[in-house]
Amino acid sequence: MALKNQYLADLLETVKKRNPGEPEFIQAVTEVLESLEPVAERRPDLVEAGVFERIVEPERQIMFRVPWVDDNGKVQVNRGFRVQFNSAIGPYKGGLRLHPSVYLGIIKFLGFEQIFKNSLTTLPMGGGKGGSDFDPKGKSDAEVMRFCQSFMTELYRHIGPDCDVPAGDIGTGAREVGYMFGQYKRLRNEFTGVLTGKGLTFGGSLARTEATGYGLCYYTDEMLKANGLSFEGKTVVISGSGNVAIYATQKATELGAKVVALSDSNGYIYDKDGIKLDVVKDIKEVRRGRIKEYLDAVPTAEYHEGCRNIWTIPCDIALPCATQNEIDGESAKILAKNGCKAVAEGANMPSTPEAIAVYFENNMLFGPAKAANAGGVAVSGLEMSQNSERLSWTFEEVDGKLKNIMKSIFAACDSAAKEYGMEGNYMAGANIAGFLKVAEAMKAQGVV
Repeated sequence: MALKNQYLADLLETVKKRNPGEPEFIQAVTEVLESLEPVAERRPDLVEAGVFERIVEPERQIMFRVPWVDDNGKVQVNRGFRVQFNSAIGPYKGGLRLHPSVYLGIIKFLGFEQIFKNSLTTLPMGGGKGGSDFDPKGKSDAEVMRFCQSFMTELYRHIGPDCDVPAGDIGTGAREVGYMFGQYKRLRNEFTGVLTGKGLTFGGSLARTEATGYGLCYYTDEMLKANGLSFEGKTVVISGSGNVAIYATQKATELGAKVVALSDSNGYIYDKDGIKLDVVKDIKEVRRGRIKEYLDAVPTAEYHEGCRNIWTIPCDIALPCATQNEIDGESAKILAKNGCKAVAEGANMPSTPEAIAVYFENNMLFGPAKAANAGGVAVSGLEMSQNSERLSWTFEEVDGKLKNIMKSIFAACDSAAKEYGMEGNYMAGANIAGFLKVAEAMKAQGVV
């Protein structure tokens, strides 16, 4: 869809020229600017204040060398990143991704999305993201520790509980956060809530592990109910098999659905009788194994090499929870043909623009990532609150707050879409609602 507003069209061209070779970032900016056309028309004061130009440019981009020594005594060198995108409504907040695919464009796209996601939670958090092209898969605990300590030896200069509070992301779980927190504490000689996703013995929050998956289902449930539907009796396909996918499977099942498929980077499993979550948890959380090992415990299930065809499995609800751009236009057409009624994103930007167009053409409900998967960062924000107060809430307290936040996020998306003449377009609603809060704060703070 071409931008009709000339001001925003010119701005997008500037973004493309300034950020060559960064397709994920340009894709994210394009989607947001398309949604914001009616805002630019209705709010000339935000145009005059240069809010649109400023919000697409990071406040700060940090790149650094990460040298570490492997178990064979060989020096390895990775590249580290932290993009501090926008601090208008609070300290920068966003995860650290450890994956070979990481480069500046990926981190910028994630940080940009994080601005709006964090705004939607209603908590005072700005947008940021970081990570490294380090791959923790196949590394020993000692190698991961040495990498994390080296990574934090540079990163600690740029973060703090009132400045920038990183968290986990792909490749960065409790183990990695623990090593990074230990090094930060050692370097700064202070115990503060500088990282979220910490272990429960040193400031972590109950329900943080479950938060993104649970939150995804709470949001999807609200979206379904608003359109006369529910999870009850529905067939669900979920991609991925990490925290988000595992706990989305658990919550969807609790809400009355049957989850029949999960995947990892090698392939996917299909269990027509419903995924046995205890088996998946043992493989992924205990043994750090591959999803094909599911067949060792459940021989009646099927395993297929490659992830792409998971979307050929007929389902009522699709929850992509693996990685960006995993559903393309062709896969979206197959989902639509097979009668899928709703897609809600557990990963960051897992649907291509072509896939999203197919959803709308077929009147499928669509919950965009910045709204649907905001549960993780919402509970990270709650972890920050608990750290500041030096106390710990019960699982039920945190889960209750999470559910209310996800309900309010859907309500904000729904309301903004209606207000700007796009009822039912929750992607536009999420972009507009998330943008307006940040934009008002930026305007009020002057040109900074």
